[in-house]
Amino acid sequence: MTGPIMSKIDHQPQTLRDIVQERMRAAIIAGQFAPGERLVERPLCDQLGVSRTVVRETIRYLEAEGLVEILPGKGPIVAQLSWEDARQIYDIRQMLETAAATACAQNITSQLAAALQQALQDLQQAVAAGVPGPMLRATTEFYRIIFDGAGHNVAWEITQRLNGRISRLRAVTLSSEDRQKSGPAHMQGICEAIVSGDAKAARTAIEQHLSDAKATAQRQLKEE
Repeated sequence: MTGPIMSKIDHQPQTLRDIVQERMRAAIIAGQFAPGERLVERPLCDQLGVSRTVVRETIRYLEAEGLVEILPGKGPIVAQLSWEDARQIYDIRQMLETAAATACAQNITSQLAAALQQALQDLQQAVAAGVPGPMLRATTEFYRIIFDGAGHNVAWEITQRLNGRISRLRAVTLSSEDRQKSGPAHMQGICEAIVSGDAKAARTAIEQHLSDAKATAQRQLKEE
């Protein structure tokens, strides 16, 4: 449980709980805590330099996101991510993301196109750097712009509730070489289709991306 993601917080701003939640979430997604590993309060308090109250609140928050399980007699552990759960998440993503990409392409403006292209560039740079945290944040921002451009705010709220588990799956699949087409290449295709205003191509690009990612996740999760 060492590394820059979980470094001690020297200054405690008003947003302390948000910072702790972000760091613990990032550590779980990055695999610093393995599935099934116990989350022991005292070491977490010492490592982050925060109180037990903050750690407990963070664990409850991450439990609501599906990243942590509370087991009777054992306490909090990192939740296992099963293929059945992953399959349902991909099915939900396909419904929400294809609709968002279609609407975003239909609503495209020069300003929206520029924002999406910048988000793609940021994502490509993050992938090239090979650091999981920035890569996953850049991916989330790419999709946020698509949902915002579509005007699908409620759908984005639903997606955000699943974001912890979606990010865990992305960490498994985005940089995987065991797929038909790389994650960034799929993102570029999605961006180009939306920017061109081709709603049908945008929908197809999302479907191809999710189909490829889903197959990759299935292979890797079943191996685990």
